[in-house]
Amino acid sequence: MTAPVTLPFWLFALILAFAVISFTTHFLFPSVRWFLRRRLEKAVARLNQRLERPIEPFRLLRRYDLIQRLLYHPEVTQAIVEHAEETGVREDVAFQQARRYAREIVPSFSAFAYFGLGLRGARWLSNTLYRVRLGHHDADALRGIDHEATVVFVMNHRSNMDYVLVTHLAANRSALSYAVGEWAQVWPLSQLIRAMGAYFIRRTARDGLYRKVLRRYVQMATHGGVTQAIFPEGGLSLDGALAQPKLGLLSYMLDDLDLTGRDVVFVPVGLNYDRVLEDKVLVAAGHAGTRRFDTSVTRVIRSVLRQVWLRLTGRFHRFGYAAVSFGAPLSLRDNHDLATDPKRLAQELMDRIAGIIPVLPVPLVAHLLLQGPKDRAALERGFSALLDKLPEAHVHLPRNNRDYAVEVGLRTLVERDIAREDGGVFSLNPEAASLASYYARSISHLL
Repeated sequence: MTAPVTLPFWLFALILAFAVISFTTHFLFPSVRWFLRRRLEKAVARLNQRLERPIEPFRLLRRYDLIQRLLYHPEVTQAIVEHAEETGVREDVAFQQARRYAREIVPSFSAFAYFGLGLRGARWLSNTLYRVRLGHHDADALRGIDHEATVVFVMNHRSNMDYVLVTHLAANRSALSYAVGEWAQVWPLSQLIRAMGAYFIRRTARDGLYRKVLRRYVQMATHGGVTQAIFPEGGLSLDGALAQPKLGLLSYMLDDLDLTGRDVVFVPVGLNYDRVLEDKVLVAAGHAGTRRFDTSVTRVIRSVLRQVWLRLTGRFHRFGYAAVSFGAPLSLRDNHDLATDPKRLAQELMDRIAGIIPVLPVPLVAHLLLQGPKDRAALERGFSALLDKLPEAHVHLPRNNRDYAVEVGLRTLVERDIAREDGGVFSLNPEAASLASYYARSISHLL
């Protein structure tokens, strides 16, 4: 028993490595995880004291537990059986497919990623690119929302900057969970977005099993009180105007909804920009009649590097104004008729969004120039006449001066060669008239 044993060095090293791994996984890792989780719980408790709507316990569950709860829900298991029968595959194969869908959809929320990296990045990027303005905003109405209610921000979709801008402006309210399209499923961007609590959606999915898994996750998040942010239009506007709402996510939220336990409150959000980063790509896609965008990673990197170079050389100018308005909350508990009719609810929300779209200098000046060439004085008169017709809409006037607002709009359009000046008369560049129309349509419904 006490006799020495001689081993080759490689075998001794292998045994030692297995011993270290065993000790680490069985003793060290659980203790470290417990210690870190305790620190995280304390940090979240301190964070919740600063937020109007504390982070929901549902979002703090382990991602593995959420996936298991999702997969073993009776509706999902039934969908797995039906999918196996329809496609002729074994049930365990259908189950693994459902698991892949669940892993793709379910986020892995990290308070550090959201309020540390994400929020600081959103604040820096928003204020670097734009002069950010908060439009219509009834703070008392927003604070008056039941703290137990599930809040859903519903927004028009102008740009991928929408995510960044609203995250920045809603920072003191709660952590938003976005419904994000396929464009974000690129590593490492997908990992960061998932850590910030967003969930991915396949916009063109026709698979019944996928829709059932997504539907059940949306219901779980809604029942769990997760503050969400969705785009009823379903995608970016290709012509600048508001699109007809799509019922997918809204209908999922209303299915199996019990308002006696937790109310669901929708907050309309209207966004507008003096310059949309992807405007040329979106307009080109609209002309082509497809949602395939003519862009690439190389093109994006080249554009970013150009802006960095302009900043380093002191020639960088922000892209004008970006404004966000928050409308009056709509409670489903107070509107039972809408709670059972997704179509009516979607239209009501879009009408509310349309009424609070911010009016900015570039869209208004573009609208005037589409009517024909004008000199500066005619533009100022037309600008004032249009503002007099918009008493209910939020109009942002730089320096609270109408004439200066015309100057701001003209300067942006001329710098981008959308408009040109000839002998004191301003007119649109025929090659860029579609861009002018794109911006004018963002407020055309108000006029």
